[in-house]
Amino acid sequence: MAEYINESVSVVLWSNHTTNKIVPYSLYWRGRRYRITTVGLHHTVHEGRVLTHIFSVTDGTTFFKLKFDTETLLWKLLAIETTG
Repeated sequence: MAEYINESVSVVLWSNHTTNKIVPYSLYWRGRRYRITTVGLHHTVHEGRVLTHIFSVTDGTTFFKLKFDTETLLWKLLAIETTG
């Protein structure tokens, strides 16, 4: 079951100029670094006039739902879910 967090996090991104894609590489939350191994879903949502990007990612054992706000350029960890 997902645990809703809604906390600010730091995210490191990979940028690929040949595919024009930017994907999260790792995130820092509560003093711990999580290396992202798989990016699942990515979609955009308009919240009023602000465009946000929602990413579903995993480090292999924990699933993270991240939100990137294109107006403030800040990241939020919306939810986590651990396997097992």
